[in-house]
Amino acid sequence: MFLERLGHYIRGGPLPGTARVYPGCRDRRLPVESVAVELPGVVYFATESPVWGGGRAFYDPDADGLVYARAHLVSAGQFADIAAQEMYREPTGDLDMAEVLAEGRAALGGGRYETLVCPGQVKGVPLLTFTAPWALDDVPWTLPSAPYLRHLASGLLEAGAWDLGAVAAYVASRPGAAGYWSARAVAALIGG
Repeated sequence: MFLERLGHYIRGGPLPGTARVYPGCRDRRLPVESVAVELPGVVYFATESPVWGGGRAFYDPDADGLVYARAHLVSAGQFADIAAQEMYREPTGDLDMAEVLAEGRAALGGGRYETLVCPGQVKGVPLLTFTAPWALDDVPWTLPSAPYLRHLASGLLEAGAWDLGAVAAYVASRPGAAGYWSARAVAALIGG
């Protein structure tokens, strides 16, 4: 969500505050456009992130709810390279997107972030993301770390569609964070 964070996937290098070094995309140009979007489904936190500690964000497009998100206009090759990095793979080639574009979903594997999802379009361009193959209620939810929430919330706020209060309340209400993080605590993470 956060353009600064996306820049590390695109340009490569170490992400401050973590031990992870990203190889970057073959095409190192930043997105030409980024827009706020609202999608059907639910974002929730599960599993354990070795980069951030705590739960990772996943998207269940079939769950009943509304997701605040951000769409970045990147090339198909950049999307493939970003997905590869999230799968702990080297960016080496493009993805076959025929199935996800035709069916709305395509499994590249059974692991986390190995399922492609196309929940719609933005200005006639397919909106693509990746998530886990399981659903919201198929796995235990995991409390996300403060640095991870800071990046997610900062990206949503940076999108400009929602104010600080709306972003903080939204992030604090996500399964895995709800009951542990308050809207006030999330707002404090991003300087509110």
